[in-house]
Amino acid sequence: MKEESRSWWEQAESDFDTAKYLFDGKKYKACSFFCQQAAEKSLKALLINRGEELIKIHDLVKLSRLIKIEDSLEKDCKELTTVYTDTRYPDSGSSSYSKEEAKEDINRAERILQWVEKNI
Repeated sequence: MKEESRSWWEQAESDFDTAKYLFDGKKYKACSFFCQQAAEKSLKALLINRGEELIKIHDLVKLSRLIKIEDSLEKDCKELTTVYTDTRYPDSGSSSYSKEEAKEDINRAERILQWVEKNI
């Protein structure tokens, strides 16, 4: 793994650990945000490792298409992309996240990270 890619991957793993910690602390909205961040950084790690230029976007669907992610994971990317704005801004229309929503986001992020780890 390339050094720059490794630093992105390590941050993705750290963000995923943070998401699980926040879930255990019942901070579901923040948990979901860190799930999105973990997925985004893992996709960028793979992109960098393949020698592609780093693209500073938060759209996981666009990133997943650039790296040609498994079709079954594109839906996970789509769901987590909406989390980015929904969890950051008070006027986004989503003031809270349930335990079930956060757990599903953990599952989505985990599937993406596992796929990236196999393909990096």
